[in-house]
Amino acid sequence: MKRYKKTIRKIHLWLGLITGPIVFIVALTGAIYAFQEEIQNATQEYRFVQEQNKDFLPPSVLIDSANAVNPGKHVHAVMYHTRNKAAQVIYYKNNEYYDFVYVDPYSGNVKQIHDVKSSFFGWILEGHFNLWLPRTIGVPIIVVSMIIFTLLIISGLILWWPKKKKNRKQKFTIKWKARWRRKNYDLHSVLGFYTMIFALLFILTGLMWGFPWFKSLVYKAASGGEEYVSYYEPESKAPLPEQAPAIDRVWQEMNERYPKAEWIEIHIPHDSLHTIAANANPDASTYWKTNYLYFDQQTLDTKPVDHQYGSREDAGFAKTLMRMNYDIHVGGIAGIPGKTLMCIISLIIASLPVTGFLIWYGRRKKKRNS
Repeated sequence: MKRYKKTIRKIHLWLGLITGPIVFIVALTGAIYAFQEEIQNATQEYRFVQEQNKDFLPPSVLIDSANAVNPGKHVHAVMYHTRNKAAQVIYYKNNEYYDFVYVDPYSGNVKQIHDVKSSFFGWILEGHFNLWLPRTIGVPIIVVSMIIFTLLIISGLILWWPKKKKNRKQKFTIKWKARWRRKNYDLHSVLGFYTMIFALLFILTGLMWGFPWFKSLVYKAASGGEEYVSYYEPESKAPLPEQAPAIDRVWQEMNERYPKAEWIEIHIPHDSLHTIAANANPDASTYWKTNYLYFDQQTLDTKPVDHQYGSREDAGFAKTLMRMNYDIHVGGIAGIPGKTLMCIISLIIASLPVTGFLIWYGRRKKKRNS
């Protein structure tokens, strides 16, 4: 048994030393990003407008205003929020730019251009997703590290497991009055045990982005054998030139369908033969409740889709589970208390490589001095 535990301890040590810095970065950036929306709402005044007793301007007008100050870029979408918030004209091109132009939805006046890629939280998200490396390099490193971290959790549980019943109580508590070295050991082993389930939840929900095959496997299991369908937009008939801008008509239709939505987003179609993707969310604190619709540019008829980004009412258990993945990952599924819990858990997980390194360094130093 002693030899068995010794081997496990060596595996735990070396896997920890290899992946420790990566786990630290991913966990710490995740904790910082948890409240990015609330922090930005509190510090960025331009996100808000004075509520008025008048209708919002349509997307085409807001796009014209935004293009005047941010020309030459592709408009990805227009997002409307509640009546006291600025609308966002979103510009996006993969690996080139990601801008939010905040516009007063009542007057069309531009309030601010926000470069998401170069912002603090954009930088934090880049670290969380790909360690500030090119995505083709950073993402695989993180994915492999999270798989190794799963092995660390399992080996840590084996090492933590009390040999005798009388030792169980001390395994669940931190001896705050003990010497620093013992306190550090308890901070590593005891907190590691308490965060184990949450750490596995972070890993599983994170792998849903890193491994498409893993997402497909989870969906197939949850749906009873159905194949996962990736996102796509249905085709559309070409719009008639004499009609009002199609995006404005879709925006009006979405307002009529979802008058209590806390956000409505209209995506600009790639060309005249693609539908206009639109979505409405009744609860802006989460994403999974969002309804996604796809409108023919000419007839405004909605086109059905068989992937997860369709109507919430038509989503079965498996698609709903896929929709919930992000909200579960960040704790938003349980509101502010859930985010707070996940933030604290992330900080504890970030501390584990530090306390683990100090345990190893202390023992190494002790051996040298003996």
